[in-house]
Amino acid sequence: MRLRQRGLLRPLGVEELSDGTLRYLLWVAALLSPRPPSLLVLNEPETSLHPSLLPALAELISTAAERSQVIAVSHARQLLDPLAATACAAGIELTTVELAKEYGLTTIAGREPMDTPAWRWPKR
Repeated sequence: MRLRQRGLLRPLGVEELSDGTLRYLLWVAALLSPRPPSLLVLNEPETSLHPSLLPALAELISTAAERSQVIAVSHARQLLDPLAATACAAGIELTTVELAKEYGLTTIAGREPMDTPAWRWPKR
């Protein structure tokens, strides 16, 4: 694989690309797969990416969510805010769960410890 970029005199080989560039190219390949899986779980997809790429990654995730169920775990507001905007614009249902740490205890923000979960367990 070679990457051509305007302004460079020659194409770059894979060994010359940064970790972030390689990760972004892998995300593009995974999220735009011609045979998408029914479920994609992305754990901190923003890792090693330049912040300027995060809106484009959000758009890729929204595109993938049109064909698959996508679960993304992230700490980066620079990814979450554009993801919410692109999902809304595309009419994709977006559910967020924000965790908060209080006195060493991880809780779901906006929920009390005894609140019932938003899901129902099936009967046996």
